[in-house]
Amino acid sequence: MDRERCCGAGMCALTAPDVFDQDGGDGRVLLLDAAPPAGEHDAAREAAQLCPAGAITVLE
Repeated sequence: MDRERCCGAGMCALTAPDVFDQDGGDGRVLLLDAAPPAGEHDAAREAAQLCPAGAITVLE
């Protein structure tokens, strides 16, 4: 995750709310869970794909 690259679109928080949130101050991505449970992996991958700034990278 690259907060400097984040544009604050919020797709990550909408797609994977148990993994990502948005900072209330600047609107940029916040990582809630760096090692989410298996049930959240698909949502985290989708959030990375939907990120318009390419600020999220999922490592397997």
